[in-house]
Amino acid sequence: MRIIIIGRGNVAVNLQLAFQRKGITVPMLSSREGLRDMDRNADVYIYAVKDHAMQEVIAQVHTERRALHLHTSGTLPMTIFGEDKPHCGILYPIYTFSKSKPIEDFTQVPVFIEAKGIDDITALYTLALNLTNRVYEATQADRARLHIAGVFANNFTNCMYGIAKDLLWGTSIPFEALLPIIDETAAKVHTLDPKVAQTGPAIRGDRNVLAEHIKNLPTDELREIYRTLSKYINPSL
Repeated sequence: MRIIIIGRGNVAVNLQLAFQRKGITVPMLSSREGLRDMDRNADVYIYAVKDHAMQEVIAQVHTERRALHLHTSGTLPMTIFGEDKPHCGILYPIYTFSKSKPIEDFTQVPVFIEAKGIDDITALYTLALNLTNRVYEATQADRARLHIAGVFANNFTNCMYGIAKDLLWGTSIPFEALLPIIDETAAKVHTLDPKVAQTGPAIRGDRNVLAEHIKNLPTDELREIYRTLSKYINPSL
């Protein structure tokens, strides 16, 4: 099976490395510069580009009609491929991807797939198994909800880490002092429901501590974030 990855971003780089670890050589092409001379007879084309650029990039790729075209977006539908690419689907890995910290074990990454016909689903499932055993079918609606959930679980959480680090600026306390509590909080949700694992002044309803924290926050923006999250944790506040 000949596979080509279109894109050179975080997802593309990690997919290429995962295939390579399975002994599968997969060319990775720039979506801006590498399409003109690309192999148009490959079996699978994986589009790992930004959502806003996806349609434009797809329109530039002309291949044999038998080829399977897949995108890695958590939000875009299959219809973005149009009628000239009848064999199409979605290969959506939900994870946090970085070029600077490649994934060492892709088998731990859940991958969600979708395709039109049974033959395309079978081919896509077989392809995904080269990456991980954690392969699931998901509809467009479910995948969109999953993508939002991932933003809350990953992106917003990481933003909170950034705020925490900024709040320690000017003190003698390094951000590393928070790593044990960060790690333990993440470990808890492997065995406890997140709402059961919730601790802190908001869930306790400790208004005195909450008021003191809000008073000591340096900006109105942070005070509003603190109030909103505390109220969400405990609506009785």
